[in-house]
Formats: sequence, C-alpha cells, structure tokens
Amino acid sequence: MKKLPDSELELMMILWKLSGELKRPVTRPEIEENMAADRRISATAILSFLSRLEGKGYLKVEKEGKNNLYLPVMPYEEYSRRESRNVLQKMYGNSVKNFVAALYDGDGIDEAEMKKLRSYIEEKMTERKTTEHKKEQEHA
Repeated sequence: MKKLPDSELELMMILWKLSGELKRPVTRPEIEENMAADRRISATAILSFLSRLEGKGYLKVEKEGKNNLYLPVMPYEEYSRRESRNVLQKMYGNSVKNFVAALYDGDGIDEAEMKKLRSYIEEKMTERKTTEHKKEQEHA
C-alpha cells in the first residue's frame, strides 16, 4: 500500500481514533465533527477522500439504512510502523542514530524525552536478551 497524502491521512487518523474509542464503524458526520476547527472541508470532499481510501484498501464501507459506516482495515500501528521505516530508510539511510541526532541537534528532544528514549531502548534490549536466552534454552 502506498503512503497516504496528508488529506487522506488526516481522515484516517480521525477514523483510527474514533473507531478505537467508539468500538464501532464511524459515520461521515462523526468524521466531520472531529476535524480540526481550522480544517473544515465540504462533505463532498470528505466523501471523495473516503472513497479513495476504500479503493486503496485502507477502509471498508458498510451500509446501514441510508448511512455509510466507515471502518479502518489497516491498523494504525501497522501504517505507523511502515511509514516510520520508510522515513528512516529514505531520510536517514536506515540509521536510527542519524535520525535521533537530527532531532536532538535541532533541539527536538528535551532532557525528559531523552530519558524516556533511554529507558525504552534499555527495555527493548532486555526483551531481546530474554528472547535470545529462551531460544538458546529451547535448542540446548
């Protein structure tokens, strides 16, 4: 699946949020109500974007009476992971260090965020070591 243009990604972000909160498909008026106040677009334009998203396989549409209900097909986490990898590859040559350096050198990461990042990395390293140890035990 291709990267989404900003206008379509904006609608998907609303769909992911609302369908997660409501635990059900979402209507066009609900999407419209949740758009940023300075970003109001016509119902026709929203329907056009939703139709494109359906065609691209990002959401499915269910009919309920006269209303269409929209439900994301691709989970947010999957899209986020894929796009993050694309940015890392294209912009930073697959180097997490270069990515973090770009944020840090540009004052994009404060001390609290650096601590969170360090804690996260340590947690992931511990998980990896635990997983590797379990695999070694299984093969021994």
